[in-house]
Amino acid sequence: MAIIKIQFTLFSAFYSPLISTMSGGFLAEEGLEADWSISPPGKSAIEALLDGSIDVVQSALSQGFTTLGKGETPKVRHFAQINEMDGFFLTGREADPDFTWDKLEGADLVCFKGGQPRAMFVYACHKAGIDFDKINVICPGGAADIDKAFREGQGQYVQQQGPFPQQLQKDGVGHVIAQVGKQIGPCGFSSLCATPEWLETDMAKAFMRAYRKTRAYMNETPAGEIARAEKPYFPDIDEDVLADCIATYQALGCWTPHVEITRDAFAVILDVFEHFGTLKERYTYDQVCCPPPATA
Repeated sequence: MAIIKIQFTLFSAFYSPLISTMSGGFLAEEGLEADWSISPPGKSAIEALLDGSIDVVQSALSQGFTTLGKGETPKVRHFAQINEMDGFFLTGREADPDFTWDKLEGADLVCFKGGQPRAMFVYACHKAGIDFDKINVICPGGAADIDKAFREGQGQYVQQQGPFPQQLQKDGVGHVIAQVGKQIGPCGFSSLCATPEWLETDMAKAFMRAYRKTRAYMNETPAGEIARAEKPYFPDIDEDVLADCIATYQALGCWTPHVEITRDAFAVILDVFEHFGTLKERYTYDQVCCPPPATA
C-alpha cells in the first residue's frame, strides 16, 4: 500500500470524518495506508505541508486569513470541508435545562485564550445578544489543560469540543447545557488542506474517493458503530461517551454529505473574524479555497 501522511492540528471526535477514513477502512479500499500524527506544540501543520513531510492536514479556513493578513500569498489550498458547524459545547457545574446565554455574564468560564475557538465563541455571544467582555474568563492552556482545570474546580462553565464534555458528564463533573454551533449556524469551521502540487497527484484523487465515501458513512451509519471503529484512537474516552458525542454531531449537522467548502460557509467565517477584529479585509473565496480533486 502507498503511505499517505496525514496530520491533525487538533485531535477530537469532532474531526471524525477524517479519522473514519482510517477507522472505517476507506483509505485501505483505495490502496492507501495512513501514517497520521498531531502537529507538535509550537509547529503549525501547514509548515509540515510546505516542507513535504505531510500530504494533507486538518486545518481551518482562518489559517488562510493569517497568511493573507501578512501580505503573503497562501502556498496551500483548503479543498474540502470537515465540519460545517462549530463543534464546541458549554458545560456547567449543574444541570440547567432552562439555560440562556445571559447567565454567562458575570460568571467564570474556562475557555480557550485565542485563535478560532475564541473568535467563534465571541461571535456566538454576539449572536446570543450578550457581552463577552462581561464574562470572567480563565485560560489555562490547551484542551487537556482546560479539562484538568474544570475537573479541579475552576470555573462555573467550560468551553470544550467533544468528547471532553460528554466524558465530564458521565464522570459526574458537569452537565452539557449548550452547543455553540446552534448560535452561529452553518459555517466553514474546519477543512482539509494541501499544496496545489499534491492535489494534482493520483494519491490526492484516491484520498478524495475515500473521503467522499466516508462522508456518506458518517451520515448513514449508527453512531455506536462509528464509535466502535474509532475507539482505538481514543483510549482515554469510554466507547458509550464517544458514541454519544458522535450522535450529537450527526444531529447538529456538522458532517453534511457534500465535501465542497461552500461560498456561503466561507462568508460566515469572514463575518466571524471581521467581528473579532482580526480580519484586515474580506478576502475572496479563491484566495483560500479550491475545489476538491476530481475523482470521476
